[in-house]
Amino acid sequence: MPLDLDACEVDMATGCGYKYLNAGPGAPAFVYVRKDLQAQLEQPLTGWMGHAEPFAMSEQYEPAPDLRRLLCGTHLVPGLVCLDEALDIFADIDMEEVAQKSAKLGESFIRLMEQRCNQHGFILASPVASGQRGSQVCFRHEHAYPIAQALIERKVICDFRAPDIVRFGLTPLYLRHADIWAAVDALASVMEKQEWKQGRFNELAAVT
Repeated sequence: MPLDLDACEVDMATGCGYKYLNAGPGAPAFVYVRKDLQAQLEQPLTGWMGHAEPFAMSEQYEPAPDLRRLLCGTHLVPGLVCLDEALDIFADIDMEEVAQKSAKLGESFIRLMEQRCNQHGFILASPVASGQRGSQVCFRHEHAYPIAQALIERKVICDFRAPDIVRFGLTPLYLRHADIWAAVDALASVMEKQEWKQGRFNELAAVT
């Protein structure tokens, strides 16, 4: 979703680098603080990286005068590398175009589900209006868990959310409309062949 924090006069905001920047597991979170508030902000979790001069090795802690004062500890390098790569992808992207593609992918998914899977008991759980559902589409089904597992075996990665939700993330940066078609095609096949009834798909795992 395109968002201008300065124009909205937001004081502070934070988000997940894993989910919202596609940086992968272990990626650090990100934070925004309005420019004029940065020097006033007190960080209760002080750390070496948030010091004004971390290599001075002074006896007194002096927080950095800007947003760096929010850093605490030393982040794992692999997580930072993933985040750095993710930010390279986002650097030249127009978020309006990303939002438009996201909406179109969702519309395609819902339309194809109505055409291919309407008879198999799926109920749309997400808002129909693209501006209200974000970059995902959720469907209810009484056998949502084994259906999700059968899809994952077919390399269609989705989420199960209790008690009866199959959730599909529609990442517009690298998903194509052809991928949406292939996912619905795979789901239709899973239902027509009743693959979800196989025992291994019904064994509840710790991570769903």
